[in-house]
Amino acid sequence: MRKKIVAGNWKMNKTLQEGVALAKELKEALAADAPNCDVVICTPFIHLASVAAEIEGSVIGLGAENCADKASGAYTGEVSAAMVESTGAKYVILGHSERRAYYHETPEILKEKINLALENNLKVIFCIGEVLEEREEGRQNDVVKAQLEGSLFDLTAEQYKNIILAYEPVWAIGTGKTATADQAEEMHAFIRSVIAEKFGNEAAEETSILYGGSCKPGNAKEIFAKANVDGGLIGGAALKVADFKGIIDAWK
Repeated sequence: MRKKIVAGNWKMNKTLQEGVALAKELKEALAADAPNCDVVICTPFIHLASVAAEIEGSVIGLGAENCADKASGAYTGEVSAAMVESTGAKYVILGHSERRAYYHETPEILKEKINLALENNLKVIFCIGEVLEEREEGRQNDVVKAQLEGSLFDLTAEQYKNIILAYEPVWAIGTGKTATADQAEEMHAFIRSVIAEKFGNEAAEETSILYGGSCKPGNAKEIFAKANVDGGLIGGAALKVADFKGIIDAWK
């Protein structure tokens, strides 16, 4: 059975104090009404250690939003995978469309980050997806396959077991355009077929593929009902407990 996962990506939001308060509120909400899926929150670096202490012993997993492509050294402002792991975090988001677009992260850079994350016992939530121009030209499958090949295909089968995939229809985020549940299912099924070709059917069947395209309490149930959708990577809706819990509850 594939793991069902709802992961929150806080992005560059919340002060340290606000973040700890949000984690505490979520912890209390899930203690009162246990989730039917794995729940992960991925916070800014400065929140990690404090949030780890706040949610210790709860059902919530903790992750970072990024890590460096170097192990250590004279890289001012960077945060290594080892540092992330030392806070108590168990996950890291890599390859997010915003990192690719704004910080020019290439498949080669992401490959380094993935290897370092795995070496430090972090599970990787690896993001893939096409922009509007690529979708309009009908190249979405080629783009997504190239992203998978460029950063994941050097992994061993054993390493790959610690990869969670997240499909982001970048063209449907903040553009006013929306991806339908059927479009999400179509892409998730294609992604699973690419993984099957490389790592085998069993690995593909065990891979959790999350949907990262403006998932909300109102549409989560329809999206999560699709056979190849195993949960969501949630942005804005993860910043309010009522909204985030509404999405988590779509698995009930």
